[in-house]
Amino acid sequence: MGRAESSTPWPSVLSSPWAMAAGALGVSTSAVLIGISGASPGTATFYRCAIAALMLLPLVIYERHREGPPTNRQRLYAPAAGLLFAGDALWWTQAIGEVGAGLSTVLVNAQVVIMPLLALVVDREPISRRFPAILPAMIIGIVLTGGVLEQGAGGRDPLAGTVHALLAAACHSGFLFLLRRGGSEGQIVQSYQYVVVSAALVSLGAGFFFNGMTLAPGRASFGWLVLVAFGGQVAGWLLVALATPRLSSEAGAALLMLTPIGALVLGALVLGERPSTLQLIGSAASWSAPT
Repeated sequence: MGRAESSTPWPSVLSSPWAMAAGALGVSTSAVLIGISGASPGTATFYRCAIAALMLLPLVIYERHREGPPTNRQRLYAPAAGLLFAGDALWWTQAIGEVGAGLSTVLVNAQVVIMPLLALVVDREPISRRFPAILPAMIIGIVLTGGVLEQGAGGRDPLAGTVHALLAAACHSGFLFLLRRGGSEGQIVQSYQYVVVSAALVSLGAGFFFNGMTLAPGRASFGWLVLVAFGGQVAGWLLVALATPRLSSEAGAALLMLTPIGALVLGALVLGERPSTLQLIGSAASWSAPT
C-alpha cells in the first residue's frame, strides 16, 4: 500500500498507528457528549469547531515558528475539507438524535469502504484483494445497524438516522481524503485550524436548516460542547490529522473503526442506549469487514 510521507516538527509517536488509535477513541466521546448537551446539530457543530479553533492557537504558533505558514495548495484544500467536515458533523449530529449516539457513529464508518475508493479513483492508490469481499458485509451491516428492516429497533427514527449517517459518511470520507492529501506537505496543525474555522463558518449559515441553532446554548450545554471541542475536536482529531498522512487509506480507515466501538460502549453506559440484537449483529459485521 502506498502512503504519503511528511516532515513535521511534532514527535514521530504522534503520527504513529498508536496515535491514530488514541485519536479515534478520543473522537468516540463526541457523540455521547453532544447527546448530553442537547444542542441542535447547527449549534453543536458551530461551537465544537469555533472553540477548537481557539484551543489550537498555541499549537499553530509553535508550528508556524518551526515550519512556516501553510502552502497555497494547503490553503485551497482546507476550506474544501472544512465544508465537507461541516456536512459530516451536521448530518451526523442529526443522526445522533434519530438512531442513537453509538449506532450513528457505527453507520458513519461506512467511510471504511468509501475512502479507499476515493484514493483509487483520484490517486490510483491500489486497494487490497480483500476489498471487494468486504462490500457485502458492510452493506448488510449498515442495513442491520440502521434497524430499517425491523420494528422496535433502537432510536426514534432509524430510517432517517441511517440516511443522515450515510450522508455524513460520504462527507467524512471526502474530508479524510483531503486531510490526508494536505497533511502530506506538513503544517498539519495550521491546515487543520483552517478546516475547523471553515467548518464553523459553514455551520453558522447551514445550521439553521438542521433543527435551527442558537448562539446562546446555556451554561450546561456550552460546557459539554467545550469538552467535545477538546476531547474530540482538538485532541482526538488532531492525532488523526497527524497520523493520517503516514498511513495507507485502508489502514487509517480500519483504525478509525475504534471510534464506533467506543461510541457504542459509551452510549450504552452513559445514555442507556440499548440497540436491538440485529443492530448489534450489524455493528459487528461492519467492524469485522475491514479487519
